[in-house]
Amino acid sequence: MEEEEKRSESRRSGSPKDRIKSQEPGAKTKGVKAERLKAKGKKTTQFNPGENYSASPMDGPKSEIINSAPDSYRDEHPTSEIKLPTANSQLPTEPMEVHHHPEVEKKGIKEYLLEGLMIFVAVMMGFFAESLREHINEQHQADDYAVNLYNDLKADSAELKEYRVYFKFANANVDTLMDLLSKNEVRQIPSGKLYYFGLFGGAYHVFTPHDATLITLKSSGALRFFGDKTISRKLAVYDELCQNMKVAEEKDNGIYVETRKARAKIFDFRYNEIANDLYHTVLKIRAYSDSGSTPKRYTWASIDSFKKSNPPLLSHDEALFNEYIEMVRSRFLNVKVAASDTLSHHCKELLGLLRKKYSVTDE
Repeated sequence: MEEEEKRSESRRSGSPKDRIKSQEPGAKTKGVKAERLKAKGKKTTQFNPGENYSASPMDGPKSEIINSAPDSYRDEHPTSEIKLPTANSQLPTEPMEVHHHPEVEKKGIKEYLLEGLMIFVAVMMGFFAESLREHINEQHQADDYAVNLYNDLKADSAELKEYRVYFKFANANVDTLMDLLSKNEVRQIPSGKLYYFGLFGGAYHVFTPHDATLITLKSSGALRFFGDKTISRKLAVYDELCQNMKVAEEKDNGIYVETRKARAKIFDFRYNEIANDLYHTVLKIRAYSDSGSTPKRYTWASIDSFKKSNPPLLSHDEALFNEYIEMVRSRFLNVKVAASDTLSHHCKELLGLLRKKYSVTDE
């Protein structure tokens, strides 16, 4: 008994190396493996670091080395299963909270009608607000267009006045020339009168309307900004008259060139220049007479003196005079005067309407 107690105490106390070996990882598992293999009757060889295992083939069969623990575990427990988590395995989840919709109070037909009426009123109010905004914007644009249009028409009016005066004066002098030739022989008429009155057969003046604003109004559809249909209608008529005058002047260009050629066969250009200067004297006299202070050098005496003179003609052939007169008549100077009168009348009407509605004043 005493000897057994000593052996147990020595095992418990043991040397430090023995205790370290017993605490090394795998020490217990090696012992367990050995005991399991002994139970099965298999021969085992424990690995000793101090021994040499490099034996030659003649030393006999190699020692059998036991594999890792999982293989021995499978040998000992062939029917055991190791369960691993899979993709289809259910993970622990918390219970979901279910939200129940509150019960909605049923509405009556009156409430639905009231809501529909409110939506309709809101839409209509938005529509009216947008229409009012557009109307105010169009009114501002109409005011701007009215000012620009007024200035254009005012410039047209001044140019039409000059156009009308010029062709009315030219037509009157052409009528005087035809009257002289119809009542007298060419040689019986002072050549100064023929030069002066014959000058106006080649009268030329072009009316160019200031239509930039009108073109913009037509192309952009902004004519509707003028609430007054009278203005829109008269603008359309005025534009049509301007286009008609433009077409007539384009047709007259060819006749005008031929008229100048016919006149060049009769009248010497040097005396034509003198007659032309006298015409500008007449214009000066008229301009200064309107202001009430006519310079002394601009008098009718110089014009009367030239009419009584006899500068030489290139030809006294009545056939050439007849050709020239027919060319002049083909220009229809009196039609130009009538067209400018009509256009000037419509222009003044439009100016009056714009002044009345948009309070436009002369700048």
